[in-house]
Amino acid sequence: MYPDSNAQQPTADLPTIAAIASPIGRGGVGVIRLSGSQAYQIAQQLTGRLVLRPRYAHFCRFYDAEHTIIDEGLILYFAAPNSFTGEDVVEIQGHGGMILQQQLLARLFELGAKQAAPGEFSARAFDNDKLDLVQAEAIADAIDATSIAAAKSALRSLTGEFSAKIHELLELLINLRLHVEAAIDFPDEEDVDFLADAQIADKLANVRAKVAEVLATAKQGQLLRDGVSVVIAGRPNAGKSSLLNRLAGQERAIVTDIAGTTRDILQETIVLNGLTLNLTDTAGLRQTDDIVEQAGIERAKQAIEQADLLLMVYDSSQENDPLALATELFGELPASKHMLMIGNKIDLATADNHKLSTSFAQSTDHYEPVYVSCKSGQGLDALTTKICDMVGFHPPENSLIARTRHLDALRRTAQALSEADEQLHVFHAGELVAESLRQAQLSLAEITGEFTADDLLGKIFGSFCIGK
Repeated sequence: MYPDSNAQQPTADLPTIAAIASPIGRGGVGVIRLSGSQAYQIAQQLTGRLVLRPRYAHFCRFYDAEHTIIDEGLILYFAAPNSFTGEDVVEIQGHGGMILQQQLLARLFELGAKQAAPGEFSARAFDNDKLDLVQAEAIADAIDATSIAAAKSALRSLTGEFSAKIHELLELLINLRLHVEAAIDFPDEEDVDFLADAQIADKLANVRAKVAEVLATAKQGQLLRDGVSVVIAGRPNAGKSSLLNRLAGQERAIVTDIAGTTRDILQETIVLNGLTLNLTDTAGLRQTDDIVEQAGIERAKQAIEQADLLLMVYDSSQENDPLALATELFGELPASKHMLMIGNKIDLATADNHKLSTSFAQSTDHYEPVYVSCKSGQGLDALTTKICDMVGFHPPENSLIARTRHLDALRRTAQALSEADEQLHVFHAGELVAESLRQAQLSLAEITGEFTADDLLGKIFGSFCIGK
């Protein structure tokens, strides 16, 4: 069974699995889940009840091998195939103390159940066609969501909206493939369009446009799910930590007038307009003899190299050539699409020192700074908008969660369709058109799991929490 092997097995031949499904720690209620062909019999032995009605909450006592009461609570039975996994499923709801939960779980193992691996319940649901791979991933994404927008998007994917879009594309691709294959195999048939027929070109153009549309939606979904890595860097006392505190809405970093206060990187996850920022505050970049500060500066440089977006904070009351400052701090000028210049302390800047240098204004249209005051909060709304613009985050109201593998599959689909278009219009090679369309279909089908390697399935479900 995934994730323990690469060999798919019929779920009827698999052992009954059990796991604690509620969070670890103290709580009012603790939930243990059973799934498999022996789930019903194990529940009977645990409770001493001869009959459990499907989809009915029974109040029971739970007994050990000596018929001593372990706990009491509710037990629910879901008969196959009308359950989450498609197998017989039993959920045991007892008190939330870990000792009681562990005792109950140990008793289930004595009765023949096996410890569930991470994601094994969802993997069995996938095997039994209760959900496709996109929906299975959406379960984990809903649990791990860091914003309301991400949670809503994950739930839309869980209900099948993303899968429906993929299946629509697959239907269009299959229809186009049939048309092309017919043109190749029956070129002399009167009622069959030839390869040169405009219908094929129109169908191909339509599929390419719809794939591009879904890909754009998926890119927004990936940003919703994963967020972006953002690093704040600059000279000491430029206001880097103050900016972090303002964006986080709380005093996360120590702020003083003493240069070199921040000596190590400080990480914080925040949400701006639905976009999750994995934010890193760094030590001020300067020459120093302090060994501890040197180590912090080295960590800052490593964080800058790995960031999706660099926020270079400078004191606008002192600096009027941030381009030269960026070159000085980073050794070379970062690409404009990866760096946003933030002129802080505009509350202290005069008309003269707030004005950019002539050389800066003439040489850089794409490095337009955003001006803020971390002290008063002025300009922070414009900064938020600019950050979203730079990472391309503008999710539609009904956005759908997506993962990196979804983007990869969609990009390979788009590439295969582009090759098909070239073979059709440039080389007029019908067989090669058909092969490119076949590759496009295979790439697209990877998203829902219709054509997916077992090792990938193991990796996906192995990332789930135990009990899900």
